Amino acid sequence: MSSNQYVTPIKLVLFTLLLLFFALFALWRRRRIQIAILVAALAWAIGAGWLATPLLDLAQHGYRHTDVPSFTPQTTIVLMGGGTDRSDSGLVPKPNAMRRIAAVGALYRDCRESGASCKVILSGGDPQRHGQAEADNYAPYVLAQGVVADDLVRENQSLNTYQNARNVAGILGPADDNRLIVVTSAYHMRRSIRAFEAFGYAPAPYVSDVRPNYVTFFPRIRGFANSELAMHELVGLARFDVYRWLHLY
Repeated sequence: MSSNQYVTPIKLVLFTLLLLFFALFALWRRRRIQIAILVAALAWAIGAGWLATPLLDLAQHGYRHTDVPSFTPQTTIVLMGGGTDRSDSGLVPKPNAMRRIAAVGALYRDCRESGASCKVILSGGDPQRHGQAEADNYAPYVLAQGVVADDLVRENQSLNTYQNARNVAGILGPADDNRLIVVTSAYHMRRSIRAFEAFGYAPAPYVSDVRPNYVTFFPRIRGFANSELAMHELVGLARFDVYRWLHLY
């Protein structure tokens, strides 16, 4: 994976640790040595994967494996945006987005072989402000997977998971008996399914990839990134439930 993917997560995690350190340092001056040891131990546990592993397990619970969904005469496959990276060749899909693209291509080919009418919706705007929507960036890669141009729809305005579902619902109209398949990573699937359920859909999940994590003795960049990713998803799930309870979603 590109190292660019870890810049923001590392900054977020380290900033939080530093903030915690200075807050405790100021409040309990007589315990400064103990505080320093505690914060250092917490940073080590995050970087070495001791916290990332249970957090990722919780975020990906129930979606480490999904069977290939069945297809109905009218089937729609939704690819959830997974970000973009800058490279020497320009703006490209992030590695996890490439796995989602490959999964959509395989599903689409299976769908067409079943004799069904199959549509693919690419859902993703430009939340990273890279200058191009995810849906527009992914389109050439999806077409290279064999998806027919007439079967491809771009939803390029959404900036988060809830907007993904809302905008796709606006394209599809009221939920009916047509098959809706949502393709995304395991850690993102639970939040995606809940978002579509909020609009009356009962989508079939199809996991493109499962995020691995390994416990090590020395802290690693990936440990910080995985911890931040898992916490982001778990907080997002909690926020989604609160918003639903408050009737904001």
